[in-house]
Amino acid sequence: MSGIYIHIPFCKQACHYCDFHFSTSLKKRDEMVNALVKEIQLRKDEFKKTTVETIYFGGGTPSLLSNEELKTLIDSVYENYNVVEAPEITLEANPDDLIKAELLPRAQSRGRFEKSIFYSYRNIGINRLSIGIQSFFEDDLKLMNRAHNASEAKACLEEATQHFDNISVDLIYGIPGLSNERWKQNIDTALAFNIPHISSYALTVEPKTALESFIKKGLIDALDDAQAHEQFHILKDSLEAKGFIHYELSNFGKEDYFSKNNSAYWQGKSYIGIGPSAHSFNGKQRGWNVANNSKYIKAIERETLPLETETLTITDQYNEYVMTGLRTIWGISFSKIEKDFGTVFKDYLIEQSKVFINQHLLYIDDEHLCVTKKGQFLCDGIASELFKLNL
Repeated sequence: MSGIYIHIPFCKQACHYCDFHFSTSLKKRDEMVNALVKEIQLRKDEFKKTTVETIYFGGGTPSLLSNEELKTLIDSVYENYNVVEAPEITLEANPDDLIKAELLPRAQSRGRFEKSIFYSYRNIGINRLSIGIQSFFEDDLKLMNRAHNASEAKACLEEATQHFDNISVDLIYGIPGLSNERWKQNIDTALAFNIPHISSYALTVEPKTALESFIKKGLIDALDDAQAHEQFHILKDSLEAKGFIHYELSNFGKEDYFSKNNSAYWQGKSYIGIGPSAHSFNGKQRGWNVANNSKYIKAIERETLPLETETLTITDQYNEYVMTGLRTIWGISFSKIEKDFGTVFKDYLIEQSKVFINQHLLYIDDEHLCVTKKGQFLCDGIASELFKLNL
């Protein structure tokens, strides 16, 4: 098994673009932590013969939990699963949570950081931070309704890099009003902190979000796909010039700093998702928990998993591998296609890919089908054309 994902479904406020499951009420916080521990225990038999390589706290906003609550969850994983000697343990965090947690120790210790939040995280085993910066400009942060401001973003990274080596930051491009020049400044600011990993995504308009409503009402300009395309290439060129490897469509890392957790997803390894709305995968089946905090807690209290599952057909498995493989530097292995799905699927893939090879959007390297620089921004659409239908 690759790892365990633990979904923390709480946020201080709703970002205008976000459609993930979360609540801005912390009333059920204690019950939720207890339920997460209980689900970890209930599901141990599913993967008792496998090994946990990564633990990932996502959300929501995991940095809203106390150090003691995070430790309780980590300890529960160790108590119920076979964990490798040095697992990657990632915490998604918001800058405001981290920097505000630092202010009290700074004031009380006359400028010295004693038992800082970063020290506490390291002490319980967290060894990787994924920090949701998104932008270093106030206008962008206000448009997205982020809980932090630009000065907190910079102060957070300045302090975090004193305690952690393995840090990833999130940046968003394609924001209305974000010029190419300011986007380049965002990238340069992140690089100035010697961050070894950057995850970057184009802003998208998800259904039923505040962003969708504001655009429909004309309060915010519609997204510009051409601008997003330009900013994607500015990102790629800037980071690769600094030694980053573009190992997945939205992820760039220095050597030895790729996300082990996310790489396992893209390589089709199995994982358990703990918490409301969390997804699981065992190679043949996909499952997802109910996306409702109260229903999730009540089900777990009854020792019932609030889980729906679907069994993937051989075609579903092929399509999923094509989608994830094409997004990565590893590409799609023809030999794996033939071994796992059969010659018919391999021949189909070769035939479907010809038009994109002729357009210089795909290429073949050492029996792997990969996307070209020209095709990277389009790779999800290309992948859909390589899918095989269930007939």
